[in-house]
Amino acid sequence: MTAIRSTCPYCGVGCGVLVEANAKGGFKVKGDPNHPANAGRLCSKGSALAETLDHPDRLLYPEIAGQRVDWSTATQTIAKRFQQIIQTHGADAVAFYVSGQLLTEDYYVANKLMKGFIGSANIDTNSRLCMSSAVAAHKRAFGEDLVSCSYEDLDEADLIVLVGSNTAWCHPVLYQRIMQAKQNNPTLKIITIDPRCTQTAESADLHLGLASGTDALLFNGLLVYLAANGYQDSTFIEYSTEGFEAALHTANLSSPTIQAVALQCQLTETEVRQFFQLFAHTEKVVTVFSQGINQSSSGVDKGNSIINCHLLTGRLGKSGRGAFSFTGQPNAMGGREVGGLANQLAAHMEIDNPIHRERVQRFWQSPTIATKAGLKAVDLFQAIEQGKVKAVWIMATNPVVSLPDTEQVKRALGQCELVIVSDCVRHTDTTAFADILLPALTWGERNGTVTNTERRISRQHPFLPAPAEAKPDWQIICEVAQALGFAQYFDYPSTAAIFREHAALSAFENQGERCFNLSAWQQLTQQDYDELLPTQWPVTLNAPHGTKRLFTDQTFFTSTGKAQFIAITPRPPRTKPCVTYPSVLNTGRVRDHWHTLTRTGITERLSAHSTEPYVDIHPEDAARYFLANGDLAEVYNELGKLILRIKVNPKQSRGSLFVPMHWNQQFSSAANLSTVIPAETDPISGQPESKHAVVAIRPYPAQWQGVLITREPIAIPSEYWSRYKIKGGWCYTLASSTLADFKTPWFTALKTEQGYMEYCDNTQHHYRLALWQEQRLALCLFISPTTQALPSRQWLTSLLTQETFTTPQRNQVLSGKPFTAQPDQGRIICSCFNVGENTIRQAIQQQGLTSVQAIGTCLKAGTNCGSCVSELNQLLQTERQQ
Repeated sequence: MTAIRSTCPYCGVGCGVLVEANAKGGFKVKGDPNHPANAGRLCSKGSALAETLDHPDRLLYPEIAGQRVDWSTATQTIAKRFQQIIQTHGADAVAFYVSGQLLTEDYYVANKLMKGFIGSANIDTNSRLCMSSAVAAHKRAFGEDLVSCSYEDLDEADLIVLVGSNTAWCHPVLYQRIMQAKQNNPTLKIITIDPRCTQTAESADLHLGLASGTDALLFNGLLVYLAANGYQDSTFIEYSTEGFEAALHTANLSSPTIQAVALQCQLTETEVRQFFQLFAHTEKVVTVFSQGINQSSSGVDKGNSIINCHLLTGRLGKSGRGAFSFTGQPNAMGGREVGGLANQLAAHMEIDNPIHRERVQRFWQSPTIATKAGLKAVDLFQAIEQGKVKAVWIMATNPVVSLPDTEQVKRALGQCELVIVSDCVRHTDTTAFADILLPALTWGERNGTVTNTERRISRQHPFLPAPAEAKPDWQIICEVAQALGFAQYFDYPSTAAIFREHAALSAFENQGERCFNLSAWQQLTQQDYDELLPTQWPVTLNAPHGTKRLFTDQTFFTSTGKAQFIAITPRPPRTKPCVTYPSVLNTGRVRDHWHTLTRTGITERLSAHSTEPYVDIHPEDAARYFLANGDLAEVYNELGKLILRIKVNPKQSRGSLFVPMHWNQQFSSAANLSTVIPAETDPISGQPESKHAVVAIRPYPAQWQGVLITREPIAIPSEYWSRYKIKGGWCYTLASSTLADFKTPWFTALKTEQGYMEYCDNTQHHYRLALWQEQRLALCLFISPTTQALPSRQWLTSLLTQETFTTPQRNQVLSGKPFTAQPDQGRIICSCFNVGENTIRQAIQQQGLTSVQAIGTCLKAGTNCGSCVSELNQLLQTERQQ
């Protein structure tokens, strides 16, 4: 097969990939050297894409109430139920909740159906949870949802400020690009601003570990400093901006001096002064901001406080300059282009603008058009619980895990009259609430476009056939629209036809007042569409090959054509630490997993780096709460409770905890992070404050802990369990706060007639079980009072790959001791080559390795995707200090 060009389905970097068939009948995926977003680089997740193609829990057929039905029955039932609800309760009683995982063409028809034909704006997206504050900040400053920069600006900058972005783990390919830029330009300085000392901060020239929620105070202080010391671009301010005096006056009220900023942000004056001076004295500055800024109850203001500093210095629209929002999802921007947010219309038009509404309705020839903004994500699910929204169609997302206040979301879906879920996976925390399930295509099967964080539109090409009865999302939506009576408006023969209409709407009556414009693509043929090259919008007749950088002419898309300074009065998080809940909880991603594990959780390579949900805590806090490294702990507040493994981390801020976002009830019993995240939102964007909650932590009173190795997933009754994929099966970690009763039905059911060996010591609470299927080990279970008495995971997980066992070896399995002495390679650091921490430390010590390059030469670690380079640097630093 000829290599298929596509794009990675993970983060917003939008990496190009090449997919080729291999000799074993599978596929191999590598980076596309000709794609401008990544030039052949891939992170660990992208490198492992071929391992995620055959999902063991694929949704293959439509279902109603758990029973398989044909597509006609499913779509007719949806249409009939929608019509009944709308007739009785009005159009606002139905809603769509969609996703940045959809392709632009899917998004377009969903938005068109809801806003232009059903007549409600109740269509929102999980992009509300990651990008909506940046959207609002850009619209306030520039008049439109615009990211002015290109990745090339990272190559050309002399100072890169990373704010609320653990780029090394969340956007690894861009982090590699920044590291390459630093190697090419040794004068390049990197500053990280983050309450956590992250993997990204390890390679920074300066890390500002500011207090949670104080970003706007810091950037207000920078604005005051720049103005007071003569670093403003007065000409640019006078002719190209408005609102400067008000913004500066307000900034002076909160952040008048370096001393005041340092005190409020809990930084030293030296740190603040160094940052201000570096920013002031460096002309080519790119300030990157991401979820640490956006996921806040004042995220919009924080974004504008950053943009204000670039407006004051005129540092945008030029090479190596700009405020650069790094997008979370692969098509968050594409969704916004077609109006995927509840407060937007398609093609960057505004729902509260009657001229825009009339224009879009006329273009669509639709019978109605939504006249007001719909419900934003958090408000939507609250309205469902209140009974105001009677039907919700959820597409390609898992809100029971990702939305704040999990129990509220469960209550809402549990009492909703009609819950429809389109997904590619049969069992998720959300599909458990579905009345109707619709099998959708996934990456490798879908055909369409996505837009990355630098406004670059790229093609996703299919290389796999649709499995069973699964269909593309756009086709499912169109079939429901046809069943609703709108057949002639949703009769698209292909995604190319949808894309042409999308491009035509962007150009419709657009005389330059809207930046988003794909006028050069209105007449694309199917061949043109199939051969579409990655291109940055706007793509017009005057710029048919796209536009690399915006604002080069210093004009903007506001009503006056001038950029707007926004006066920012910093607001702290609404919830503050107290005696009952003294710790601040921060959240984020781990390196090798994506969102709710539905894709990355099924590959052993990506599961090896972070095998269990955990909480990072500073040593002093651990001692204060009687916690030790490796213990289990309960993290709780009035909303709920998590059970997590303790990681004592001296780089974690005192009084602060960090918990990754990925685990859910499919992979762990009590680690759905959103359980303890309150539904606090930004009043402008509606984006939840996912980076700041107040919690308490205490030891989990484990009476026993265990490890279970099994070929097939198994239901676990213990109070705590988590699982991760291993070669040949699954590894479970178990614990309970009650003593184990080894005679309960669950233990008894494990012992089948196929042959088992068992050891039980009730007095010491030790239990061991090995189950055999012919010559192979099917399952083994070890339970002990402490984790220290459990066997080596590395040895246990290797047993599932062994085809036969001698009688002595079977006895040895039950003893929990390896057949031969085995070195423990430790936690996997390099996923590409399966290199563990202990192996790397030993090589550094014994062979005197002093650089990442030397480690790569010796062990290959860090020589493929590069995602582990930051951790290799950490290990080198640690070993030097010993």
